[in-house]
Amino acid sequence: MKKASTTSGAVWETDLVASGMARWRRERPDIDCSGKAIIGRVLQMHDIILKAVDRVLAKHGLKYATYAVLATLRVEGEPYQMSPSELGQTLLLSSGGLSNLLGRMERAGWVQRSADKRDGRGVIVSLTADGLALADAAMTDHADIERQLVAVLAPEDRETVGRFLSLMITAHP
Repeated sequence: MKKASTTSGAVWETDLVASGMARWRRERPDIDCSGKAIIGRVLQMHDIILKAVDRVLAKHGLKYATYAVLATLRVEGEPYQMSPSELGQTLLLSSGGLSNLLGRMERAGWVQRSADKRDGRGVIVSLTADGLALADAAMTDHADIERQLVAVLAPEDRETVGRFLSLMITAHP
Protein backbone atom coordinates (compact mmCIF):
# COMPACT_ATOMS: atom_id res chain seq x y z
CA MET A 1 0.00 0.00 0.00
CA LYS A 2 1.04 3.54 -0.65
CA LYS A 3 2.54 5.47 2.27
CA ALA A 4 1.49 8.98 3.23
CA SER A 5 2.29 11.23 6.16
CA THR A 6 0.03 13.17 8.47
CA THR A 7 0.53 16.73 9.63
CA SER A 8 1.99 15.43 12.89
CA GLY A 9 4.66 13.54 10.95
CA ALA A 10 3.32 10.06 11.70
CA VAL A 11 3.29 7.65 8.78
CA TRP A 12 0.18 5.65 7.91
CA GLU A 13 -0.88 3.32 5.15
CA THR A 14 -3.61 4.18 2.70
CA ASP A 15 -6.79 2.64 4.09
CA LEU A 16 -9.98 1.31 2.50
CA VAL A 17 -11.65 4.71 2.66
CA ALA A 18 -8.80 6.39 0.78
CA SER A 19 -8.84 3.77 -1.95
CA GLY A 20 -12.64 4.01 -2.16
CA MET A 21 -12.44 7.77 -2.46
CA ALA A 22 -9.89 7.41 -5.26
CA ARG A 23 -12.36 5.22 -7.15
CA TRP A 24 -15.16 7.76 -6.55
CA ARG A 25 -12.95 10.56 -7.90
CA ARG A 26 -12.05 8.47 -10.94
CA GLU A 27 -15.60 7.36 -11.75
CA ARG A 28 -17.63 10.32 -10.48
CA PRO A 29 -15.37 13.39 -10.50
CA ASP A 30 -18.55 15.52 -10.55
CA ILE A 31 -19.34 14.51 -6.93
CA ASP A 32 -17.44 15.99 -4.00
CA CYS A 33 -16.79 12.90 -1.88
CA SER A 34 -14.56 14.66 0.66
CA GLY A 35 -16.99 13.90 3.51
CA LYS A 36 -16.03 10.23 3.18
CA ALA A 37 -12.57 11.05 4.53
CA ILE A 38 -14.15 11.45 7.95
CA ILE A 39 -17.53 9.73 7.80
CA GLY A 40 -16.22 6.61 6.11
CA ARG A 41 -13.42 6.30 8.64
CA VAL A 42 -15.75 6.91 11.60
CA LEU A 43 -17.99 4.11 10.31
CA GLN A 44 -15.00 1.82 9.79
CA MET A 45 -13.69 2.67 13.28
CA HIS A 46 -17.12 1.85 14.70
CA ASP A 47 -16.72 -1.71 13.47
CA ILE A 48 -13.11 -1.94 14.65
CA ILE A 49 -14.04 -0.59 18.09
CA LEU A 50 -17.02 -2.91 18.55
CA LYS A 51 -14.99 -5.98 17.58
CA ALA A 52 -12.19 -5.04 19.99
CA VAL A 53 -14.57 -4.16 22.82
CA ASP A 54 -16.66 -7.31 22.35
CA ARG A 55 -13.48 -9.42 22.33
CA VAL A 56 -12.40 -7.92 25.68
CA LEU A 57 -15.88 -8.11 27.21
CA ALA A 58 -16.30 -11.76 26.18
CA LYS A 59 -14.20 -12.85 29.14
CA HIS A 60 -16.94 -11.36 31.33
CA GLY A 61 -19.67 -13.07 29.30
CA LEU A 62 -20.79 -9.74 27.85
CA LYS A 63 -21.32 -7.97 24.56
CA TYR A 64 -21.18 -4.20 24.26
CA ALA A 65 -24.93 -3.46 24.51
CA THR A 66 -25.28 -5.41 27.77
CA TYR A 67 -22.09 -3.88 29.14
CA ALA A 68 -23.33 -0.39 28.20
CA VAL A 69 -26.46 -0.86 30.32
CA LEU A 70 -24.45 -2.15 33.28
CA ALA A 71 -21.85 0.64 33.04
CA THR A 72 -24.48 3.35 32.56
CA LEU A 73 -26.34 2.23 35.67
CA ARG A 74 -23.03 1.91 37.57
CA VAL A 75 -21.84 5.44 36.80
CA GLU A 76 -25.26 6.83 37.71
CA GLY A 77 -24.15 6.28 41.32
CA GLU A 78 -26.06 4.79 44.20
CA PRO A 79 -28.71 3.45 44.11
CA TYR A 80 -27.59 2.52 40.52
CA GLN A 81 -30.96 2.92 38.86
CA MET A 82 -32.68 4.67 35.98
CA SER A 83 -35.96 4.48 34.14
CA PRO A 84 -35.96 2.54 30.86
CA SER A 85 -36.61 5.78 28.95
CA GLU A 86 -33.57 7.44 30.57
CA LEU A 87 -31.47 4.39 29.71
CA GLY A 88 -32.76 4.37 26.14
CA GLN A 89 -31.93 8.04 25.65
CA THR A 90 -28.46 7.62 27.13
CA LEU A 91 -27.68 4.47 25.13
CA LEU A 92 -29.49 5.42 21.91
CA LEU A 93 -31.45 2.17 21.89
CA SER A 94 -35.03 1.67 20.74
CA SER A 95 -37.54 0.95 23.50
CA GLY A 96 -38.26 -2.51 22.08
CA GLY A 97 -34.57 -3.42 21.81
CA LEU A 98 -33.90 -2.15 25.31
CA SER A 99 -36.88 -4.02 26.75
CA ASN A 100 -35.63 -7.30 25.26
CA LEU A 101 -32.10 -6.63 26.48
CA LEU A 102 -33.33 -5.79 29.99
CA GLY A 103 -35.37 -9.00 30.03
CA ARG A 104 -32.25 -11.06 29.27
CA MET A 105 -30.23 -9.11 31.85
CA GLU A 106 -32.94 -9.61 34.46
CA ARG A 107 -32.99 -13.38 33.82
CA ALA A 108 -29.18 -13.39 34.21
CA GLY A 109 -29.60 -11.68 37.59
CA TRP A 110 -27.73 -8.48 36.67
CA VAL A 111 -30.63 -6.01 36.82
CA GLN A 112 -34.00 -5.85 38.48
CA ARG A 113 -37.08 -4.02 37.22
CA SER A 114 -39.51 -2.67 39.77
CA ALA A 115 -42.35 -0.17 40.01
CA ASP A 116 -41.26 3.46 40.12
CA LYS A 117 -42.24 4.80 43.56
CA ARG A 118 -42.48 8.31 42.09
CA ASP A 119 -44.85 7.19 39.33
CA GLY A 120 -46.83 4.01 39.88
CA ARG A 121 -47.15 3.48 36.12
CA GLY A 122 -43.41 3.66 35.52
CA VAL A 123 -40.59 1.17 35.91
CA ILE A 124 -37.15 1.56 37.42
CA VAL A 125 -34.18 -0.57 36.38
CA SER A 126 -31.64 -1.21 39.14
CA LEU A 127 -28.33 -3.02 39.23
CA THR A 128 -28.30 -6.10 41.42
CA ALA A 129 -25.25 -6.94 43.54
CA ASP A 130 -24.13 -9.37 40.81
CA GLY A 131 -24.67 -6.69 38.15
CA LEU A 132 -22.64 -4.18 40.15
CA ALA A 133 -19.76 -6.63 40.58
CA LEU A 134 -19.84 -7.49 36.88
CA ALA A 135 -19.93 -3.84 35.84
CA ASP A 136 -16.97 -3.01 38.09
CA ALA A 137 -14.91 -5.90 36.71
CA ALA A 138 -15.73 -5.18 33.05
CA MET A 139 -15.27 -1.40 33.28
CA THR A 140 -11.53 -1.75 33.89
CA ASP A 141 -11.06 -3.94 30.82
CA HIS A 142 -13.28 -1.69 28.72
CA ALA A 143 -11.26 1.40 29.64
CA ASP A 144 -8.03 -0.50 28.90
CA ILE A 145 -9.12 -1.45 25.36
CA GLU A 146 -10.25 2.12 24.68
CA ARG A 147 -6.82 3.40 25.69
CA GLN A 148 -5.16 0.77 23.49
CA LEU A 149 -7.30 1.77 20.51
CA VAL A 150 -6.29 5.44 20.77
CA ALA A 151 -2.67 4.78 21.74
CA VAL A 152 -1.60 5.24 18.10
CA LEU A 153 -2.34 8.96 18.59
CA ALA A 154 -0.19 11.37 20.55
CA PRO A 155 -1.98 12.75 23.64
CA GLU A 156 -2.49 16.17 22.03
CA ASP A 157 -3.92 14.50 18.91
CA ARG A 158 -6.36 12.50 21.06
CA GLU A 159 -7.58 15.76 22.58
CA THR A 160 -7.97 17.34 19.12
CA VAL A 161 -9.82 14.34 17.66
CA GLY A 162 -12.08 14.24 20.73
CA ARG A 163 -12.90 17.94 20.36
CA PHE A 164 -13.63 17.62 16.64
CA LEU A 165 -15.88 14.59 17.11
CA SER A 166 -17.70 16.40 19.91
CA LEU A 167 -18.23 19.39 17.64
CA MET A 168 -19.67 17.16 14.90
CA ILE A 169 -21.96 15.37 17.38
CA THR A 170 -23.29 18.55 19.01
CA ALA A 171 -23.83 20.22 15.62
CA HIS A 172 -26.02 17.30 14.44
CA PRO A 173 -28.09 16.10 17.41
